[in-house]
Amino acid sequence: MQITKYTHACVRFEHDGRVLVIDPGIWSEPAALIGADAVLVTHEHADHIDVLRLAGLGVPVYAPAEAAIPRLEFTAVSSGAEFTAAGFRVQAVGGRHAFIYAGQPDCANLGYIVDEAVYHPGDSLHVPEQPIDTLLVPAQGSWMRTAEAIDFVKAIDPRRAFPIHDAQINDRGLSSVNGWLAQETGSAYRYLAPGESV
Repeated sequence: MQITKYTHACVRFEHDGRVLVIDPGIWSEPAALIGADAVLVTHEHADHIDVLRLAGLGVPVYAPAEAAIPRLEFTAVSSGAEFTAAGFRVQAVGGRHAFIYAGQPDCANLGYIVDEAVYHPGDSLHVPEQPIDTLLVPAQGSWMRTAEAIDFVKAIDPRRAFPIHDAQINDRGLSSVNGWLAQETGSAYRYLAPGESV
C-alpha cells in the first residue's frame, strides 16, 4: 500500500489501482482527490472536510453518524463498524473529538484503521485495542500538548509513525515537535512533507 501525506490531516492510500482518501480538508491540495474511489471523514471540522469539493466529487463518503455535515450525502458510520471502502478494509474506532476547553468542542470523531495496519485517529488520541503497524499521529492541535502526542505513540507502539495535523505550526515549531517525537517515542517516527509518499 502506498501512503501519501497531504497538507494537515489529509492522507491518500493507493493499492492495485484503488484510491482511498481520509480527511481532505480546506487546507489540503486538490490533487489528493484525483482518482479517489472513496473518502473517509473523521469529523465535521473544515480542516478535515471540504464539503464543497466532496459534494462535487461523486464518490462514496463515509463520516460519523452523528456528524453535522449539511449539503453532503454520506454513509453514516458508528464506532466499532467494519466496512469496505474503495476495496480497503476499514474499522471505525473511538467516538468523540478531544476537548479543547470547558468540554468544547463536543462532536463525533472516528478514527479509522485501514487494512488492519494503518491508523488515522482524526482529532483524538483514542488508543485502539488491536496492534497498529503504521500510526498517523497528530503533531499539533489546540486540543493537545506535545507530551500527549508522545504518550499516544508510546501507548500504541507502532512499527512506524508519521505526523498529521501539522498545518498550523511554523517551520521552527514543526522542527521542534518532530525532534521531540523522534527522540522520545522509540518508533520509526519520520516526518512526511505534503505530497511525500511511503
